[in-house]
Amino acid sequence: MRYRTLGRTGIEVSTYCLGTMMFGAVGNRDHDDCARIVHAALDQGINFVDTADMYSAGESEEIVGKALHGRRDDVVLATKVHFPMGEGRNRGGNSRRWILTAVEDSLRRLRTDRIDLYQVHRPDESTDIEETLSVLGDLVRQGKIRAFGCSTFPAEEIVEAQHVAERRGLQRLRTEQPPYSILARGIEASVLPVCQRYGMGVLTWAPLAAGFLTGRYREGRPVDLTAGRAALTPHRFDPAIAQNAAKLRVVEELVELAGDLGCSLPELAVAFPLAHPGVTSVILGPRTHEQLDGLLKGAALTLDDAALDRIDAIVPPGTDVYQPDGVWRAPALADPARRRRPAAERSAS
Repeated sequence: MRYRTLGRTGIEVSTYCLGTMMFGAVGNRDHDDCARIVHAALDQGINFVDTADMYSAGESEEIVGKALHGRRDDVVLATKVHFPMGEGRNRGGNSRRWILTAVEDSLRRLRTDRIDLYQVHRPDESTDIEETLSVLGDLVRQGKIRAFGCSTFPAEEIVEAQHVAERRGLQRLRTEQPPYSILARGIEASVLPVCQRYGMGVLTWAPLAAGFLTGRYREGRPVDLTAGRAALTPHRFDPAIAQNAAKLRVVEELVELAGDLGCSLPELAVAFPLAHPGVTSVILGPRTHEQLDGLLKGAALTLDDAALDRIDAIVPPGTDVYQPDGVWRAPALADPARRRRPAAERSAS
């Protein structure tokens, strides 16, 4: 296992991070088995574990807290805040009010007195970024968190946060957690260069592109849209949809490349993000021990210039074959009223 410094925090982390989104109700319900996965990852050199309060409604944090008993000091522990937790108003977002509540809840579930990296899971246009940075800085001074960052922020939001921190004398975002894979290279155009400019650490997610880079989905093979991940989001897997057909065509070319390199497609997929100089660590999100072992085989793989050139020819730098699930959508695009003048005003003109 290799290690890199997380931005300018001075914290050394493994180049692969154990993601725990699949721990709990949405994935592996066996807490003891999940704990064994955590221990296996640590035994193989991983010292970086990432979770979030909203993963299985807090269950993932609870599993991680139990699994790290007796090994907490060996781990750089990261979690996140933003998404609603339970019913009712003011149970989510990036406000001071909610973050102060959420951090205490996470500390309790994780059975720890500090969080090494606390991440704002998505932007929140209803909250001034100054308020968010201010409360996160207070938590650092209180010793409840060691550093803080963001997740899936567009480049302009990262720049705005950095500028506000400088103008107001606040502590600044130290990391970003974006989706990044061979099939989704859009962050190479702006997010990664911006993170490099500000010396931010980057931990990427979805290296397997929602399963398309596992080799399970291949061109010409039927896809069962009633089972597994495909049943949850069939529009992402239906080969009759042009975007999915394009993903499958690219997969065939990548399978050929992996064969020429003497590795599996998943090994190629998890090795690719680490080739970018702006990436610190790649999050692996196994549901089973076997998946963890298979993914970690890519830890020994280093892609040379010839292999990266072939990938560039298949998927040009800075382009997305598809838009990853779960990315932030600009409210100005999602709400038609935000981009259309009132009908009366349009007719008058």
